[in-house]
Amino acid sequence: MGPLQAARLFALRSVWSATGLRSAGRALVDALGSPDEGVRSVAGMFLVQGGKRAEPLIAEAIHRRQNLPTVAVIAGDIGAFRLEPELRRLTADADPEVAQAARDGLRILAAHQNPGSSQRG
Repeated sequence: MGPLQAARLFALRSVWSATGLRSAGRALVDALGSPDEGVRSVAGMFLVQGGKRAEPLIAEAIHRRQNLPTVAVIAGDIGAFRLEPELRRLTADADPEVAQAARDGLRILAAHQNPGSSQRG
């Protein structure tokens, strides 16, 4: 990840955090599909740090089938219990990577409900 890409991601996070500007948050979701692993990692980290504020963006991405493997795990990471039915539906997805990510997201959600039962959460 180059310095300009990093600066863009930090700017998007700042704008999204300070103003709630949905287009800035959507740009972070879009960055989850970057060919650059560093960009994907930082965008995912910023969305997870956004917590519940990221939930509508993650729900939208699930409905658009955008970056589903990553988005499904992020749904679990942010404790998006409202998205549990969507994650359950995705466990039967034809794409095995999506199905596995949905199972992982559900496992992470379960760890949020029972924090003593898992190292993650």
